[in-house]
Amino acid sequence: MYHWDFGLVWSYRWLLLDGLGVTVAFTIAIVVLGLAIGLLAGLAKLSPFRPVGWLASAYIEVFRCTPVLVQLIWFYYAMPILTGIEMSAFTAGILALSLYGGSFYAEIIRGGIVSIDRGQTEAGEALGMVPSQIMRRVVLPQALKRMVPPLMNQSIIQFKNTSLVSVLAVPDLLYQGQVAAHDSYRPLELYTVIAIIYFLALFPLTVLVRRGEARLAVTD
Repeated sequence: MYHWDFGLVWSYRWLLLDGLGVTVAFTIAIVVLGLAIGLLAGLAKLSPFRPVGWLASAYIEVFRCTPVLVQLIWFYYAMPILTGIEMSAFTAGILALSLYGGSFYAEIIRGGIVSIDRGQTEAGEALGMVPSQIMRRVVLPQALKRMVPPLMNQSIIQFKNTSLVSVLAVPDLLYQGQVAAHDSYRPLELYTVIAIIYFLALFPLTVLVRRGEARLAVTD
């Protein structure tokens, strides 16, 4: 029978905390950049200019329909060969995960916008607003309310996706846990603690999202 020994995990607490800090910083970066990319791509897909819509659709489908792990490896190993531009593991990870998340954010944003009744746009036109003003002042504020829960859900997924950057030797929580596990020869304890840390970080967010969805259902 296996004898658990969680006492040794305490000796690696600073290593794991450093990894958690990298994970949180990584998550913030890819969520912020992903939202910016998603907003641009979502609006571009709704553009009346077909070439712009086609380009946005191509980007969204390519990143939504390929595994994120493959994208990480491609950006880190293949892109420098094709472009001649060297990039660190951090840069490759942020770029790949931001574009991957942005493709999902784009569809959420597009769906939120098209869910707003056409009459709202017509009302803005009747007031003499140009399309950009209607989008900014009338449509987006209403659509944002519907977008928040799915955007939060996708951001939670992005948090979990950061664990994949460990394959590029980015010192995130999982990578530091792997280092500790190899050093201590106690992988069960280390990986169990890592799983608990992820759960403690993400569970409150999932509860918050559920409450937001419930409130939205009531107000709608």
